[in-house]
Amino acid sequence: MGDMMVDIENIKDMVEYQKGSVVSRTVIKKDVGTVTLFSFDKDQGLSEHSAPFDALVNVIDGRAEITIGGEPHMVSEGEMVIMPADIPHALRAIEPFKMMLVMIRQA
Repeated sequence: MGDMMVDIENIKDMVEYQKGSVVSRTVIKKDVGTVTLFSFDKDQGLSEHSAPFDALVNVIDGRAEITIGGEPHMVSEGEMVIMPADIPHALRAIEPFKMMLVMIRQA
């Protein structure tokens, strides 16, 4: 291992809230997938869309409503949900909300 540098950070502190906005920070970006942190102010969100690969949402702060295939799901800190590939989904922050989004591409 030798001189390898390892940064250990508190995930909640890696992306800040910004009033009336959605903030994102890419942590890992590779051909096989990405890890991105998001913060959403209350009532901010992402409009309905779909992706050609599965996406995992890990809630790290607050609460949100995630709609998957037209069905709403309430999620809060410590919970996770998988949004299947090619299924429309949307997100709205019920209160200030942070999440980690992990997307894995098809091989």
